[in-house]
Parts: sequence; C-alpha cells; structure tokens
Amino acid sequence: MKLRTSPLAKAAAALAMVALVASCGLPRSGPNKREIFAGSVLKEGDAFIVAVNSRVTAATSVTPVLGFSKAFLNAGVVGADTIRPGDTLGLTIWENVDDGLLASEGQAATVLEEVQVDAAGFIFVPYAGRIKAAGNTPDRIRQLITEKLDTQTPDPQVIVRRLAGDGATVSVVGGVGAQGVYPIERPTRTLSAMLAAAGGIAIEQEVAQITVIRGKHKCTIWWEDLFSNPSFDIALRDGDRILVEEDTRAFTALGATGTQNRIPFTTQTLSAIEAIAQVGGLSSNLADPTGVFVFRNEPEEIAKQVLGRTDLVGTQRMVYVLDLTEPNGMFEARDFVIRDGDTVYVTEAPYVQWQKTLSALTGAAGTANTLASAAGN
Repeated sequence: MKLRTSPLAKAAAALAMVALVASCGLPRSGPNKREIFAGSVLKEGDAFIVAVNSRVTAATSVTPVLGFSKAFLNAGVVGADTIRPGDTLGLTIWENVDDGLLASEGQAATVLEEVQVDAAGFIFVPYAGRIKAAGNTPDRIRQLITEKLDTQTPDPQVIVRRLAGDGATVSVVGGVGAQGVYPIERPTRTLSAMLAAAGGIAIEQEVAQITVIRGKHKCTIWWEDLFSNPSFDIALRDGDRILVEEDTRAFTALGATGTQNRIPFTTQTLSAIEAIAQVGGLSSNLADPTGVFVFRNEPEEIAKQVLGRTDLVGTQRMVYVLDLTEPNGMFEARDFVIRDGDTVYVTEAPYVQWQKTLSALTGAAGTANTLASAAGN
C-alpha cells in the first residue's frame, strides 16, 4: 500500500526542517541586531544602546589635545655661549711683568688648554682658585679670573675660549633620519632645528607625534602642529630627550566589512564613515546598512551628557547605532568621531541568514535524496 503525503504535511515538514537547520547555529560574522539590542540596560543587559544624532555626536566628539605646558613654552632660548658642566675651555693669561705668577721665564703668556668644567660647574685656575664656570659666558669667566689674579699680578689679561660644548646635549630617538646625541649649538637651540639636524621625520608626518621629556616632565605634540603653531618650537635644555613616534591609537573592525582587523589611525581625527572606508567599506553581499554599531567604554562625564543622567558612576558601556539609510545617516556617520579602542561592527542583512539556511536545506535535501536512492537500489 502506497502512502500519499498532503501538501500541508510537506509544508509543515519544510518548516520543521528550516527551524531545525536554523537552530543548529549556521556560521555568521557575529551577533545580529536583535541580539545586540537584547544586551541593552533596558532589557537587563549591561550596555546603553544609543542612536546617533547631532546631540550625541557633539557630546562624544572628544579628540586628544596635545601641546606643551607653560614650563616648556616659557623657557627662553639658551645662549650658544653659555658654559655647561662637561664643556672644555681654553685659557690664555697674559701678565704685565717679566717674572709672572704663571708664565715661564722669558714668556708673557700662559696657555691652559682643555680645562674641563666639572660636574659641579667649576674650573680650577692656578692662583685664582675655583671659578664658577657653568651658567656663565666666556666673557664673564674672563672677568672672574681677572678679578682673582688682579690682586696678585699687575694688570692681567685673560682670554677664555670654548673648545667643546658637549656638556649641553639632547638625545633624539625614534622615527628620525639619524638617532643620536646632539649638542645644543647656535643653529640647534630650538626643537624644529634639532629635529632637522637629526635628519628630519622618517615616519608618516600626519600621524607623527613628538614627545619632549625634561626631568620629570613630559609633553607631546603633533608634528604638524610644530609648524602651524610657532610657540610649539620650544627652546631646548641640556638633557632633554626627544622621542618621535607614530600615533598608537587604533580601532577594531568586525562583521560585514571589507576586512576584520585592528586598524591604526591614519589621521589625527577619524570619523565613522572614514573608519568604514578605511576597512574597505560595507560588504555589498553581506552588510546591513541599518546596523552599524560602535562599541565603546565611555568616561563617566561623557556618558552623563549623552544619556542626560546624573546618577551614573564610573565608566559606562555604550553601543552607538548608526543607520546609514536614514536621510541624514551618512552625515551623522561623517560627523561621529571614532576614538582609540573603539570596536566598529556591521551586522549582516537578514536575508543573508535565510540564504545560508536555504543553502543548508538544499544541501540536506540533496543528501537525503541520494541516500534514499541508494537505499532503493
């Protein structure tokens, strides 16, 4: 006896198979919109889900502000002839007598070569004693030595020459043409001049940062700002350390985009639309343009402004939603600022999952028919 299956039974079986396949967890790039919204605080989740608009964009448009403190900006240019500990001086002393304190018999001048300024900033001159050299100019040192010797020999004449100036140096490391230790000389007394002496910037200028470390103080500026803001071309000091490095900020791209990776910033500021373009745009075969999400841990003050609440304490988990199909959706994405550590996630279009389900069903049905044919033979 041959049993016949009704169309209703076939439909029910098909629906059951669809449900079975769907419940098996087909492969996908990540959660869908429904699952993300299920994690909202309103649904007992732990994240605030916020649709991006002009108010939200204004509240979250925070970019790193780099610059020098007043201590750096107000430092005057060091004189090229100011003596420093470690410098080497050359002294010549003339005495107006035949039998002088220092000069050999028959000679009027005494030459003291390579007199080094000690760590405390002093030099020693016979009969004049310890002379404070560091912080003084060669002319002032000449006056001090003359005053000391004047009481012991009539009308002494002194010449002070700076032979080497490596006592006042800075170190330049990182993304420059020639890393090294450089003396502060007349042509290299400012930051831009010293960087030029070190071979200039050897990394992408748009994301290059310059950090100057002076004792316990450290400040960072953008390379581009060094030339757009003349006050940032600060005077250097002995012992300054200059570090040139690329911006370390990055965001993560996941979901239905051209690539899924950790992406470094290529500009000082980065919008959501630029971030999407940077990873190859939305996948035309997979992406849902109504489901572009930005996941972020938002500082307390900004979270309060975004949500209009005063009862929040500490960093808050925020999920910002961009719908590119809205009339102003592209503009909102263009104005919304991406920050360091953000995760940009694009959901798959609903039909993609149905396609996967149907493909799985078609494959399963083909397998079943093959098995049935084999069993009937």
